[in-house]
Amino acid sequence: MDFNVKKLASDAGVFFTRAVQFTEEKLGQAEKTELDAHLENLIARGDCTKNWTEKIFRQTEVLLQPNPIDHTGARIEEFFYEKLDRKIPTRTTNGELLGQYMQDAAKDFGPGTPYGSTLITVGEYQKKLGGAEREFLQASAVSFLTPLRNFLEGDWRTISKERRLLENRRLDLDVCKARLKKAKLAEAKAAAEQELRVAQTEFDRQAEVTRLLLEGISSTHVNHLRCLHEFVEAQAAYYAQCHKHMQELQKELSRFPNAFAVNASTSGISAGPSPLSGGSIPGHPAASSSPLEPAPLKIEEVKPPATGTRKAKVLYDYDAADTSELSLLADELITVYTVPGMDPDWLIGERGNQKGKVPVTYLELLS
Repeated sequence: MDFNVKKLASDAGVFFTRAVQFTEEKLGQAEKTELDAHLENLIARGDCTKNWTEKIFRQTEVLLQPNPIDHTGARIEEFFYEKLDRKIPTRTTNGELLGQYMQDAAKDFGPGTPYGSTLITVGEYQKKLGGAEREFLQASAVSFLTPLRNFLEGDWRTISKERRLLENRRLDLDVCKARLKKAKLAEAKAAAEQELRVAQTEFDRQAEVTRLLLEGISSTHVNHLRCLHEFVEAQAAYYAQCHKHMQELQKELSRFPNAFAVNASTSGISAGPSPLSGGSIPGHPAASSSPLEPAPLKIEEVKPPATGTRKAKVLYDYDAADTSELSLLADELITVYTVPGMDPDWLIGERGNQKGKVPVTYLELLS
Protein backbone atom coordinates (compact mmCIF):
# COMPACT_ATOMS: atom_id res chain seq x y z
CA MET A 1 0.00 0.00 0.00
CA ASP A 2 1.03 3.57 -0.71
CA PHE A 3 0.70 5.53 2.53
CA ASN A 4 0.80 9.33 2.42
CA VAL A 5 2.86 9.86 5.55
CA LYS A 6 2.50 13.64 5.48
CA LYS A 7 -1.29 13.46 5.26
CA LEU A 8 -1.41 10.85 7.98
CA ALA A 9 0.71 13.03 10.25
CA SER A 10 -1.40 16.08 9.43
CA ASP A 11 -4.65 14.26 10.22
CA ALA A 12 -3.16 13.02 13.48
CA GLY A 13 -2.15 16.57 14.36
CA VAL A 14 -5.62 17.92 13.62
CA PHE A 15 -7.19 15.17 15.70
CA PHE A 16 -4.86 15.96 18.59
CA THR A 17 -5.53 19.71 18.54
CA ARG A 18 -9.31 19.06 18.43
CA ALA A 19 -9.02 16.68 21.37
CA VAL A 20 -7.05 19.26 23.36
CA GLN A 21 -9.58 21.99 22.54
CA PHE A 22 -12.51 19.76 23.50
CA THR A 23 -10.88 18.78 26.80
CA GLU A 24 -10.05 22.36 27.72
CA GLU A 25 -13.64 23.40 26.96
CA LYS A 26 -14.94 20.71 29.28
CA LEU A 27 -12.56 21.89 31.99
CA GLY A 28 -13.56 25.51 31.46
CA GLN A 29 -10.06 26.48 30.31
CA ALA A 30 -10.98 27.45 26.74
CA GLU A 31 -13.68 29.50 25.07
CA LYS A 32 -16.33 27.76 22.99
CA THR A 33 -18.11 29.21 19.97
CA GLU A 34 -21.85 28.89 20.57
CA LEU A 35 -24.23 28.04 17.75
CA ASP A 36 -27.00 30.52 16.99
CA ALA A 37 -30.29 29.99 18.83
CA HIS A 38 -32.20 28.92 15.71
CA LEU A 39 -29.71 26.17 14.91
CA GLU A 40 -29.68 25.02 18.53
CA ASN A 41 -33.49 24.73 18.46
CA LEU A 42 -33.33 22.77 15.21
CA ILE A 43 -30.79 20.37 16.71
CA ALA A 44 -32.93 19.85 19.82
CA ARG A 45 -36.00 19.26 17.66
CA GLY A 46 -34.07 16.82 15.50
CA ASP A 47 -32.87 14.83 18.52
CA CYS A 48 -36.41 14.72 19.89
CA THR A 49 -37.76 13.50 16.54
CA LYS A 50 -35.11 10.81 16.28
CA ASN A 51 -35.61 9.52 19.83
CA TRP A 52 -39.40 9.29 19.64
CA THR A 53 -39.40 7.91 16.11
CA GLU A 54 -37.05 5.16 17.24
CA LYS A 55 -39.24 4.31 20.25
CA ILE A 56 -42.44 4.31 18.18
CA PHE A 57 -40.76 2.16 15.52
CA ARG A 58 -39.50 -0.41 18.04
CA GLN A 59 -42.81 -0.61 19.91
CA THR A 60 -44.78 -0.94 16.68
CA GLU A 61 -42.55 -3.87 15.77
CA VAL A 62 -43.34 -5.42 19.15
CA LEU A 63 -47.07 -4.82 18.59
CA LEU A 64 -47.07 -6.40 15.16
CA GLN A 65 -44.73 -9.25 16.08
CA PRO A 66 -44.61 -9.69 19.88
CA ASN A 67 -41.91 -12.39 19.91
CA PRO A 68 -38.90 -11.27 17.81
CA ILE A 69 -37.16 -14.66 18.04
CA ASP A 70 -39.96 -17.18 17.82
CA HIS A 71 -39.77 -20.71 16.46
CA THR A 72 -39.63 -19.37 12.90
CA GLY A 73 -36.95 -16.76 13.60
CA ALA A 74 -39.25 -14.30 11.88
CA ARG A 75 -37.36 -11.01 12.25
CA ILE A 76 -33.98 -12.58 11.59
CA GLU A 77 -35.35 -14.08 8.41
CA GLU A 78 -36.83 -10.75 7.34
CA PHE A 79 -33.49 -9.03 8.00
CA PHE A 80 -31.62 -11.36 5.64
CA TYR A 81 -34.25 -11.07 2.93
CA GLU A 82 -34.07 -7.27 3.14
CA LYS A 83 -30.27 -7.30 2.89
CA LEU A 84 -30.45 -9.66 -0.09
CA ASP A 85 -33.12 -7.40 -1.64
CA ARG A 86 -35.48 -10.34 -2.06
CA LYS A 87 -39.21 -10.61 -1.43
CA ILE A 88 -40.11 -11.99 1.99
CA PRO A 89 -42.11 -15.21 1.55
CA THR A 90 -45.67 -15.41 2.83
CA ARG A 91 -45.66 -16.81 6.35
CA THR A 92 -48.52 -18.70 8.01
CA THR A 93 -49.97 -16.69 10.89
CA ASN A 94 -50.70 -18.16 14.30
CA GLY A 95 -54.44 -17.85 13.67
CA GLU A 96 -54.20 -19.81 10.43
CA LEU A 97 -52.07 -22.46 12.13
CA LEU A 98 -54.60 -22.76 14.98
CA GLY A 99 -57.43 -23.10 12.48
CA GLN A 100 -55.61 -25.87 10.67
CA TYR A 101 -54.97 -27.72 13.94
CA MET A 102 -58.67 -27.50 14.82
CA GLN A 103 -59.74 -28.88 11.47
CA ASP A 104 -57.18 -31.69 11.64
CA ALA A 105 -58.41 -32.55 15.14
CA ALA A 106 -62.00 -32.66 13.87
CA LYS A 107 -61.02 -35.38 11.40
CA ASP A 108 -59.81 -37.57 14.28
CA PHE A 109 -62.71 -36.78 16.60
CA GLY A 110 -65.26 -37.27 13.84
CA PRO A 111 -66.61 -34.39 11.75
CA GLY A 112 -70.14 -35.64 12.36
CA THR A 113 -69.92 -35.26 16.14
CA PRO A 114 -71.00 -31.98 17.83
CA TYR A 115 -67.44 -31.30 18.94
CA GLY A 116 -65.92 -32.21 15.58
CA SER A 117 -68.36 -30.15 13.52
CA THR A 118 -67.85 -27.17 15.83
CA LEU A 119 -64.07 -27.51 15.55
CA ILE A 120 -64.38 -27.40 11.77
CA THR A 121 -66.47 -24.23 11.90
CA VAL A 122 -64.28 -22.46 14.45
CA GLY A 123 -61.14 -23.55 12.59
CA GLU A 124 -62.46 -22.04 9.39
CA TYR A 125 -63.01 -18.69 11.06
CA GLN A 126 -59.63 -18.82 12.82
CA LYS A 127 -58.09 -19.11 9.37
CA LYS A 128 -60.08 -16.08 8.24
CA LEU A 129 -58.85 -14.14 11.28
CA GLY A 130 -55.29 -15.22 10.52
CA GLY A 131 -55.64 -14.07 6.92
CA ALA A 132 -56.93 -10.69 8.07
CA GLU A 133 -53.98 -10.43 10.45
CA ARG A 134 -51.50 -11.14 7.64
CA GLU A 135 -53.05 -8.43 5.46
CA PHE A 136 -52.85 -5.98 8.37
CA LEU A 137 -49.20 -6.81 9.07
CA GLN A 138 -48.27 -6.35 5.41
CA ALA A 139 -50.16 -3.06 5.13
CA SER A 140 -48.64 -1.71 8.35
CA ALA A 141 -45.12 -2.68 7.30
CA VAL A 142 -45.44 -0.86 3.99
CA SER A 143 -47.35 2.22 5.10
CA PHE A 144 -45.87 2.84 8.56
CA LEU A 145 -42.80 0.83 9.54
CA THR A 146 -40.88 1.27 6.29
CA PRO A 147 -41.07 5.12 6.25
CA LEU A 148 -39.94 5.26 9.90
CA ARG A 149 -37.07 2.88 9.20
CA ASN A 150 -36.04 4.88 6.11
CA PHE A 151 -35.84 8.04 8.22
CA LEU A 152 -33.75 6.41 10.95
CA GLU A 153 -31.41 4.57 8.60
CA GLY A 154 -31.25 7.20 5.86
CA ASP A 155 -32.09 10.83 6.62
CA TRP A 156 -31.02 10.74 10.24
CA ARG A 157 -27.66 9.13 9.48
CA THR A 158 -26.96 11.90 6.98
CA ILE A 159 -27.94 14.54 9.53
CA SER A 160 -25.76 12.91 12.19
CA LYS A 161 -22.80 12.82 9.84
CA GLU A 162 -23.14 16.51 9.00
CA ARG A 163 -23.55 17.40 12.68
CA ARG A 164 -20.31 15.61 13.55
CA LEU A 165 -18.60 17.51 10.75
CA LEU A 166 -20.05 20.77 12.09
CA GLU A 167 -18.66 19.98 15.55
CA ASN A 168 -15.22 19.39 14.03
CA ARG A 169 -15.40 22.70 12.14
CA ARG A 170 -16.33 24.46 15.36
CA LEU A 171 -13.37 22.93 17.20
CA ASP A 172 -11.08 23.99 14.34
CA LEU A 173 -12.48 27.51 14.54
CA ASP A 174 -11.91 27.75 18.29
CA VAL A 175 -8.37 26.37 17.90
CA CYS A 176 -7.63 29.16 15.41
CA LYS A 177 -9.09 31.75 17.77
CA ALA A 178 -6.85 30.48 20.56
CA ARG A 179 -3.77 30.61 18.30
CA LEU A 180 -4.53 34.19 17.31
CA LYS A 181 -4.74 35.20 20.97
CA LYS A 182 -1.39 33.55 21.71
CA ALA A 183 0.41 35.01 18.65
CA LYS A 184 2.99 37.69 19.53
CA LEU A 185 4.85 38.40 16.33
CA ALA A 186 3.24 40.21 13.42
CA GLU A 187 3.92 37.32 11.01
CA ALA A 188 2.41 34.83 13.44
CA LYS A 189 -0.65 37.03 13.87
CA ALA A 190 -1.09 37.39 10.11
CA ALA A 191 -0.87 33.63 9.62
CA ALA A 192 -3.28 33.03 12.51
CA GLU A 193 -5.76 35.56 11.10
CA GLN A 194 -5.64 33.85 7.69
CA GLU A 195 -6.29 30.44 9.30
CA LEU A 196 -9.12 31.97 11.31
CA ARG A 197 -10.81 33.37 8.18
CA VAL A 198 -10.61 30.00 6.45
CA ALA A 199 -11.90 28.18 9.53
CA GLN A 200 -14.75 30.69 9.92
CA THR A 201 -15.77 30.23 6.28
CA GLU A 202 -15.78 26.45 6.57
CA PHE A 203 -17.70 26.61 9.83
CA ASP A 204 -20.36 28.94 8.37
CA ARG A 205 -20.73 26.76 5.28
CA GLN A 206 -21.14 23.60 7.37
CA ALA A 207 -23.58 25.32 9.72
CA GLU A 208 -25.73 26.25 6.70
CA VAL A 209 -25.67 22.67 5.37
CA THR A 210 -26.66 21.31 8.79
CA ARG A 211 -29.40 23.91 9.18
CA LEU A 212 -30.97 23.01 5.83
CA LEU A 213 -30.98 19.31 6.69
CA LEU A 214 -32.51 19.91 10.11
CA GLU A 215 -35.20 22.18 8.67
CA GLY A 216 -36.20 19.18 6.56
CA ILE A 217 -37.44 17.55 9.79
CA SER A 218 -40.69 19.48 9.26
CA SER A 219 -41.25 17.60 6.00
CA THR A 220 -40.47 14.38 7.85
CA HIS A 221 -43.23 15.16 10.37
CA VAL A 222 -45.71 15.75 7.53
CA ASN A 223 -44.74 12.46 5.91
CA HIS A 224 -44.98 10.55 9.19
CA LEU A 225 -48.37 12.13 9.87
CA ARG A 226 -49.67 10.76 6.57
CA CYS A 227 -48.19 7.34 7.39
CA LEU A 228 -49.82 7.43 10.82
CA HIS A 229 -53.22 8.01 9.24
CA GLU A 230 -52.65 5.05 6.91
CA PHE A 231 -51.63 2.88 9.87
CA VAL A 232 -54.81 3.79 11.76
CA GLU A 233 -56.93 3.07 8.67
CA ALA A 234 -55.29 -0.36 8.31
CA GLN A 235 -55.79 -1.04 12.01
CA ALA A 236 -59.46 0.00 11.89
CA ALA A 237 -60.09 -2.15 8.82
CA TYR A 238 -58.41 -5.12 10.50
CA TYR A 239 -60.44 -4.89 13.70
CA ALA A 240 -63.65 -4.32 11.75
CA GLN A 241 -62.95 -7.41 9.70
CA CYS A 242 -62.20 -9.43 12.85
CA HIS A 243 -65.43 -8.20 14.44
CA LYS A 244 -67.40 -9.20 11.34
CA HIS A 245 -65.84 -12.68 11.34
CA MET A 246 -66.57 -13.16 15.04
CA GLN A 247 -70.20 -12.11 14.63
CA GLU A 248 -70.58 -14.58 11.79
CA LEU A 249 -68.94 -17.26 13.92
CA GLN A 250 -71.31 -16.61 16.81
CA LYS A 251 -74.28 -16.98 14.47
CA GLU A 252 -72.83 -20.20 13.15
CA LEU A 253 -72.35 -21.54 16.67
CA SER A 254 -75.93 -20.66 17.58
CA ARG A 255 -76.98 -23.45 15.24
CA PHE A 256 -75.31 -25.98 17.52
CA PRO A 257 -77.46 -25.81 20.70
CA ASN A 258 -76.29 -29.15 22.10
CA ALA A 259 -72.81 -27.68 22.46
CA PHE A 260 -74.23 -25.23 25.00
CA ALA A 261 -76.31 -27.69 26.98
CA VAL A 262 -73.17 -28.73 28.87
CA ASN A 263 -72.53 -25.10 29.75
CA ALA A 264 -75.99 -24.74 31.25
CA SER A 265 -75.81 -27.98 33.22
CA THR A 266 -72.28 -27.49 34.58
CA SER A 267 -72.70 -23.84 35.59
CA GLY A 268 -74.88 -24.44 38.63
CA ILE A 269 -78.17 -24.71 36.70
CA SER A 270 -79.51 -28.24 36.67
CA ALA A 271 -80.83 -29.84 33.49
CA GLY A 272 -82.75 -33.02 33.03
CA PRO A 273 -85.10 -34.81 30.65
CA SER A 274 -87.82 -32.50 29.35
CA PRO A 275 -91.48 -33.16 29.91
CA LEU A 276 -92.29 -29.77 28.29
CA SER A 277 -93.87 -29.38 24.93
CA GLY A 278 -93.95 -26.41 22.65
CA GLY A 279 -90.33 -25.52 23.36
CA SER A 280 -87.95 -25.87 20.42
CA ILE A 281 -84.68 -24.14 19.59
CA PRO A 282 -85.10 -21.62 16.75
CA GLY A 283 -83.83 -23.09 13.51
CA HIS A 284 -84.32 -26.69 14.72
CA PRO A 285 -87.45 -28.83 14.28
CA ALA A 286 -89.45 -29.39 17.44
CA ALA A 287 -89.57 -32.89 18.85
CA SER A 288 -92.80 -34.66 18.04
CA SER A 289 -95.24 -34.64 20.94
CA SER A 290 -96.39 -37.85 22.52
CA PRO A 291 -99.61 -38.61 24.40
CA LEU A 292 -97.38 -39.74 27.26
CA GLU A 293 -95.75 -36.30 27.64
CA PRO A 294 -96.94 -34.18 30.58
CA ALA A 295 -98.96 -31.04 30.04
CA PRO A 296 -97.17 -27.85 28.85
CA LEU A 297 -95.38 -25.75 31.45
CA LYS A 298 -97.51 -22.99 32.94
CA ILE A 299 -95.15 -20.04 33.16
CA GLU A 300 -97.28 -18.13 35.65
CA GLU A 301 -96.95 -21.02 38.10
CA VAL A 302 -93.12 -21.17 37.89
CA LYS A 303 -91.34 -19.83 40.95
CA PRO A 304 -87.62 -18.94 41.02
CA PRO A 305 -85.54 -21.29 43.17
CA ALA A 306 -84.03 -20.10 46.43
CA THR A 307 -80.55 -20.59 44.93
CA GLY A 308 -79.26 -21.16 41.41
CA THR A 309 -80.43 -17.99 39.65
CA ARG A 310 -77.89 -16.29 37.41
CA LYS A 311 -77.49 -13.23 35.26
CA ALA A 312 -77.21 -13.68 31.51
CA LYS A 313 -76.36 -11.33 28.65
CA VAL A 314 -78.51 -11.62 25.52
CA LEU A 315 -76.42 -12.20 22.39
CA TYR A 316 -79.12 -11.77 19.72
CA ASP A 317 -82.64 -10.46 19.39
CA TYR A 318 -85.30 -13.15 19.83
CA ASP A 319 -89.04 -12.94 19.19
CA ALA A 320 -91.19 -15.14 21.41
CA ALA A 321 -93.04 -17.86 19.51
CA ASP A 322 -95.90 -17.97 22.02
CA THR A 323 -96.99 -16.65 25.40
CA SER A 324 -94.81 -19.14 27.27
CA GLU A 325 -91.63 -17.57 25.85
CA LEU A 326 -89.91 -14.25 26.59
CA SER A 327 -88.82 -11.94 23.78
CA LEU A 328 -85.20 -10.78 24.00
CA LEU A 329 -83.17 -7.77 22.90
CA ALA A 330 -79.44 -8.06 22.16
CA ASP A 331 -77.09 -6.86 24.92
CA GLU A 332 -79.73 -6.68 27.66
CA LEU A 333 -79.24 -8.46 30.99
CA ILE A 334 -81.85 -10.86 32.36
CA THR A 335 -82.11 -13.28 35.28
CA VAL A 336 -82.26 -16.95 34.33
CA TYR A 337 -82.81 -20.24 36.13
CA THR A 338 -84.10 -23.70 35.44
CA VAL A 339 -86.71 -25.90 37.03
CA PRO A 340 -86.58 -29.63 37.63
CA GLY A 341 -87.09 -31.66 34.48
CA MET A 342 -86.76 -28.69 32.13
CA ASP A 343 -85.34 -29.06 28.61
CA PRO A 344 -81.58 -28.26 28.84
CA ASP A 345 -81.83 -26.15 25.67
CA TRP A 346 -84.13 -23.70 27.46
CA LEU A 347 -84.12 -21.64 30.64
CA ILE A 348 -86.65 -19.53 32.46
CA GLY A 349 -85.85 -15.87 31.96
CA GLU A 350 -87.09 -12.91 34.01
CA ARG A 351 -86.95 -9.21 33.20
CA GLY A 352 -88.71 -7.12 35.78
CA ASN A 353 -92.22 -8.56 36.12
CA GLN A 354 -91.98 -10.35 32.74
CA LYS A 355 -91.16 -14.04 32.67
CA GLY A 356 -90.89 -16.78 30.03
CA LYS A 357 -88.79 -19.48 28.43
CA VAL A 358 -85.62 -18.36 26.62
CA PRO A 359 -83.23 -20.39 24.39
CA VAL A 360 -79.79 -21.03 25.91
CA THR A 361 -78.04 -20.43 22.60
CA TYR A 362 -79.09 -16.78 22.65
CA LEU A 363 -77.45 -16.17 26.02
CA GLU A 364 -74.06 -15.67 27.57
CA LEU A 365 -74.26 -16.90 31.15
CA LEU A 366 -72.53 -14.61 33.62
CA SER A 367 -71.31 -15.32 37.15
